[in-house]
Amino acid sequence: MTTISQIEPIDMREYLEIIAPNFIRLKGHRIGLEHIVERYLEGLSPEQIVQDFPGVSLVQIYTVIAYYLHHQVTVEAYLADLHNRVETAYQEWIDNPSPATLRIRELKK
Repeated sequence: MTTISQIEPIDMREYLEIIAPNFIRLKGHRIGLEHIVERYLEGLSPEQIVQDFPGVSLVQIYTVIAYYLHHQVTVEAYLADLHNRVETAYQEWIDNPSPATLRIRELKK
């Protein structure tokens, strides 16, 4: 019989890794924390989310969702910052296209 005192806490380092100061992904995968959380926020169930990511276990999905629910303010700030960085990079790309992009646009005309 298992008692509460025998239950071991989950170490999130088994499931998530920090690649850069502002980049968290599932350990052993190229899937960002945001990919799981955003699908959860869109209303997908963990069982639906796991279908989008072959090789990721249902346990990993549930663990990431539990992490999000426990650290909701921090994760939402992370998501907002990530969204802002992506939007800024996109706007820079639009405003300052590469020579290759300019050449393709010229060829399309």
